[in-house]
Amino acid sequence: MSAELAQQLLLKTLLPLSLLIAAGGIWPRWQTGISIVGLRGEINRLVLNFFAPMLFFAAGASATVDVAILQVPLILGSATLFGIGLAALLLRATPLGRGLTTPQCGAIMLASGFGNVLFFGYPFLTTVFGESGARYPFFADMLSTTPLVWSLGVWIAYRCGHHAEQASFLRMWLTLPPVWGFALGIAVNLSGLDLVPLIEAARWAGSPTIPLMLFVLGLTIPWHDLRPQKAVFVALGIKLALMPLFALGVALAWPGPLAEAGEAGVLEAAMPTMVMVIALADRFGLDTRLAGLIMGWSTLAGLVTLPFWLWLLKGLAS
Repeated sequence: MSAELAQQLLLKTLLPLSLLIAAGGIWPRWQTGISIVGLRGEINRLVLNFFAPMLFFAAGASATVDVAILQVPLILGSATLFGIGLAALLLRATPLGRGLTTPQCGAIMLASGFGNVLFFGYPFLTTVFGESGARYPFFADMLSTTPLVWSLGVWIAYRCGHHAEQASFLRMWLTLPPVWGFALGIAVNLSGLDLVPLIEAARWAGSPTIPLMLFVLGLTIPWHDLRPQKAVFVALGIKLALMPLFALGVALAWPGPLAEAGEAGVLEAAMPTMVMVIALADRFGLDTRLAGLIMGWSTLAGLVTLPFWLWLLKGLAS
């Protein structure tokens, strides 16, 4: 990794990410009397129903769609399944799961496998790969993370949690506005219609998505309770080390030399735990506190481990 890229990564990505997350953590202490849960819920609804669909539409409509880009969701998807499967194996077949409740095991499995591939991935990959890197997080999210979260992820939460849910996995996924925004964008892309002004307007309208969700991440991290424990280290080891290592093996086994899409797939696999894990834990009765601890520690540690994986990839490519 060149000194110039390292400087850009620090100033254009890691510093803004850190400031937005820190702002979310400081806001409740500065603006006393507000409901953190209520504020977080309103921002999530606003992003899910308006800002994110706009951004996903613009990304789908303007992306260069080719076979190579499918490498990213395939690498990420296989690494996600590996991470969840390894966590389940360690929790059930080794002493690491001893003394843990089923809701705690469910939270660890979800936090070990599902990463913040869009809200961390978009600024990170855009800095690393330039304009071409902007498309990878959206394809990774729509073709890998989102389907897995709303199928396997919901199933794990459903089986491990204490709840009274009777929802259909497919129905929940198909009613997500970002899914329809991305599908419409891809349809416009493949149609060949010249809708550049509309696409740019949608991109501008959707631009608050990333900053708002990073702010929500800061709101969600339990800053007052970041006490490390064994379960946290298990999840961190899988999510930030073993999962990207597995993804690297898949990328290197891919026919041909390690290309940009392969590097993007590995970096997406190395992203810290996603915020949606907290939402699933809360909705299906998993251990929300443990999920928050893992997400908080993985976010802080990810600011260090992500540059390491990038340095390793650039060394292999040179």
